[in-house]
Amino acid sequence: MARKYGYARVSTDDQNLDLQTAALRRACCKPIYTDKGISGATRSRPGLDAVMDALKPGDTLVVWRLDRLGRSLRYLVDIIDTLGQKGVHFVSLQENIDTTTSGGMLLFHMMAALAQFERSLISERTKAGMAVARANGKHLGRRRSLTRDQCRKAWEAMRDGKHELSELAESYAVHPRTLRRALDDYAREGASA
Repeated sequence: MARKYGYARVSTDDQNLDLQTAALRRACCKPIYTDKGISGATRSRPGLDAVMDALKPGDTLVVWRLDRLGRSLRYLVDIIDTLGQKGVHFVSLQENIDTTTSGGMLLFHMMAALAQFERSLISERTKAGMAVARANGKHLGRRRSLTRDQCRKAWEAMRDGKHELSELAESYAVHPRTLRRALDDYAREGASA
């Protein structure tokens, strides 16, 4: 038998859950899970985790307002999508979102499209910033284990057959695979450059 589960949250311990829980009771939610003193930006919350585990296909998760479930649009879309994959419906009382109705589904899909748009914008800005950094000669990613000068000295020692890879790696305090990659990059970038 399908059930309505309520979820209520307040960010600080001195805030009161009464308004939310009263509205959830009027919406015939039983049981009602709560989190008190936990930010909506926190993904893992005891009450939310418990209700997500309890929900079965055909059940409905009800919240008083969307921001009680989560702060970011992306997180809200992800959690509602997770509910949909489980066959669970979602209702937000204040925003009149009800995924059991066509209007509620339309609103949810618009939210999903906005979240995807936000992710695309972030990706585009990141790629543009990385391109500018590369154009300005900045190294992206982790700091290199060996300097160009160390790579040159190790490359010359290997070329002249003076040292084994493992003993050179030990002298630079890196793993032999790290030294091999550094030497390969050095050769690819042009040892004579």
